[in-house]
Amino acid sequence: MDVNLIKQSAIFADLDEQELERIAEVCQEQKFQSAQTIFKEGDPGNRLYIIAEGEVRISRQVPGSGEEALTVLKEGSCFGEMAVFDRSDRSTDAIANKDCRLITITRSDFEMLLDFDRDLAYKVLWSVVRLLSERLRITNDNLRSFLAMSMF
Repeated sequence: MDVNLIKQSAIFADLDEQELERIAEVCQEQKFQSAQTIFKEGDPGNRLYIIAEGEVRISRQVPGSGEEALTVLKEGSCFGEMAVFDRSDRSTDAIANKDCRLITITRSDFEMLLDFDRDLAYKVLWSVVRLLSERLRITNDNLRSFLAMSMF
């Protein structure tokens, strides 16, 4: 597994070469064709993904109006990590927007790495905090815009 692909992901960007090698040892590769479902809302959250090639659409099904795309993720993006960390079911759908190649890490392998190497865990967890804070800030901005538009 190419450690440079792993390093592109925000949650692994702060790791040194040896730490990246440890991550690479537990990675697997999966390929999806365009429009193929990677996971659906409600599925068990048992792995996280890094996009090595292609694009992935994150969306939700809205009753009465169908699929609502929340974002389209590109190469280097990580997704599916929330369910891995909080051991919950998937909160959205993930669909291959184009043919894609994904690097995946199972929850059990990820937890084993974090338990085994506290320095690696510290770096990864701080990166996750920054990533989730950034996503929350974007969500707040979107909500503010939505509320402003709905008042007219």
